[in-house]
Amino acid sequence: MVSRTRREVLVGGSALATAAAVGVSPAFGQAYPARPITIICPWGAGGGTDATARIVAAGLERELKQPVNVVNRTGGSGVVGHAAIAAAPPDGYTLGLVTVEISMMHWQGLTELKPDSYTPLALMNEDPPGIQVNSSSPYKTVKELADAIKAAPHGKLKASGTGQGGIWHLALVGWLTAMGLKPDHVAWVPLNGAAPAMQDLAAGGLDLVTCSVPEARAIIEAGKARSLAVMAAERNPAFKDVPTLKEAMGIDYTTGAWRVFVGPKGLPANIASALTASLKTVNESKEFLDFMANRGFGVRWADAAGTTKFMDEANKAMGVAMKAAGLAKG
Repeated sequence: MVSRTRREVLVGGSALATAAAVGVSPAFGQAYPARPITIICPWGAGGGTDATARIVAAGLERELKQPVNVVNRTGGSGVVGHAAIAAAPPDGYTLGLVTVEISMMHWQGLTELKPDSYTPLALMNEDPPGIQVNSSSPYKTVKELADAIKAAPHGKLKASGTGQGGIWHLALVGWLTAMGLKPDHVAWVPLNGAAPAMQDLAAGGLDLVTCSVPEARAIIEAGKARSLAVMAAERNPAFKDVPTLKEAMGIDYTTGAWRVFVGPKGLPANIASALTASLKTVNESKEFLDFMANRGFGVRWADAAGTTKFMDEANKAMGVAMKAAGLAKG
């Protein structure tokens, strides 16, 4: 056996420490990432979650010097994609963009997955819902729509925006409840995200859609729909002509969707911290900020610790809200 000098031992030890800090595998001598990364999006192509995933993927490619691919895994009102993220190997090569629904689905008995089923990396987006109608709809204001809803028989009008019990469904429930109506006065049609819901609205298959205005933007700008109000404390600067519910109806009801980048539970701390650092750089980049501003998406940053706290609080709040709306089981 060849003996090693003290200098060799010290240099070798230092190299291992550096490797651990930046995500290098001592066993293989490969810096992380050594191959392409996949980001799982639980919702359909063309929606706000998909758009957010893709602009962040492009930024991560620049930061990590590896291809970052977005894969849409839809179905089960979001359960399929969220389950695929949780079931992936915790090696940093499969990440995911979990949405507010992860703080809701388990209350409905749809899955056992909860926010703590993942390794949180970063909160990067939060958006309130808008109320959209077809451009040929006779309702020009949200008050006119509200009056029509009140006058309509139970279940006659149809709405969508996401799966049953999803955030945009809960947004509708909250609005109906605030008007003194039953939570199911307007029938909910479960769909895999805002994009197919807006397409159905444009085709005349729905009476209204509750989803974020940025998600509805393409159909609105195509002249096939219009937004009547937003369920937020303030107007969105990108859609300054859309009033808040409080302005239009005197109803002080707000809610919102959020999107968090995560890894599977058990992601090594050194890889998780490296990814959070890269996501922060992306979050502060001109490309990301311009993209989000141009589409009216809300930017909100929290690191791993802040994201963990944010999701825990959201999970508790959604439990209270869904129980009050009769959407929680047990």
